[in-house]
Amino acid sequence: MFDIISKRKKETNVLKGIKLRLYPNRTQQNQLEQMFGNDRFVWNQMLAMMNERYQNNKALPFLGKFKLNYLLKPLKKEYPFLKNSDSSSLQVVNEFLTQSWKNFFQDKSGQIGKPRFHSRKYLKKSYTGKSTIRITGKRYLKIPKLGYVRKYYLSLQVEISEPEKYSLTGKQVGIDVGVADLAILSNGLKYPSFDSYYFEKKAKVCQRKYARRRHLAKLLVLQDRNKKVLCPRSLESFTNWQKAQKSKAKYQAKAANQRRDYLHKLTTHLVKQYDVIAIEDLKTKNLQKNHHLAKSIANASWRMFRQMLEYKCKWYGKKLIAVDPKNTSRICSKCGYNSGAKPLEIREWTCSKCQTKHDRDINAAVNILHKATPTGQGLTMVTS
Repeated sequence: MFDIISKRKKETNVLKGIKLRLYPNRTQQNQLEQMFGNDRFVWNQMLAMMNERYQNNKALPFLGKFKLNYLLKPLKKEYPFLKNSDSSSLQVVNEFLTQSWKNFFQDKSGQIGKPRFHSRKYLKKSYTGKSTIRITGKRYLKIPKLGYVRKYYLSLQVEISEPEKYSLTGKQVGIDVGVADLAILSNGLKYPSFDSYYFEKKAKVCQRKYARRRHLAKLLVLQDRNKKVLCPRSLESFTNWQKAQKSKAKYQAKAANQRRDYLHKLTTHLVKQYDVIAIEDLKTKNLQKNHHLAKSIANASWRMFRQMLEYKCKWYGKKLIAVDPKNTSRICSKCGYNSGAKPLEIREWTCSKCQTKHDRDINAAVNILHKATPTGQGLTMVTS
């Protein structure tokens, strides 16, 4: 996979991501492998040099991305195969490396370590470039150093004209996110979470096959070494475990694509229907520390749901408001009485003060909408 940032001369207002699949010929596939390896090689060469500076001086090893780019020219003379890469991709490597060092030195918590060397075995095969590409016909793209490519995995970031605003409806809504139901609206509507059970089941079967076959392959490789076979087998020579790995990845990709498609349709529908959308300002990373709910929260994709709402509201002239989620499930949305914490298994409850019967999630959604009013507390304006 590789990423290219496309530049257009026309001034525009909105950045949009586009993902495509390309199919290169054999020569282009080999060249892509070379470009992926070149990025890894430049990263490791520059990192080794900066590590040496750091060990000798115990100071900032920064040369800056521009000075690192200046070093690319002598590096290409020493290693001519680097000339086969898109030059902008090597500059992006320097930019990423510089940012990694900055993150290391600016981190006060000690959680961010120094940049690490990229392994040929485990590094994701990709490169990122800032290049101009051309679309030729319906099926071909012309990419620097590669020429005309029919299809592969390609991610583009392009500048487009600002999308046309959706017409105003005069409606506003509060949304409470959940596990069984992804979005519960203050008007009583509920939208279920994406069901990935089928794909997860298939992926688990493939994972078990992969684990068994890889274990057997390792035993056979070790056996050859112990017997000092003239031409010992390598792990790469066993294709069965590689097939099982690809099958697992296929089902995982299908689940991810269908989940993303479902979230796109749902968020677009909400942005069309409502002018003001209020949501909880949840810290998903903290919630996933609960091992009983982590998998369900990840499957529901709360973070992706919010991100889609954020940029779509900004694009189409709607407003998204994030509110403090504190006590939204405890307070009666009718009289405001706080009846205290309630276990997750309690889905309906009756207010002890006004005797109003509540659906737990709908009541929370109504309270979220109340908090989003101008007099509400804990407001965070996300987009406008």
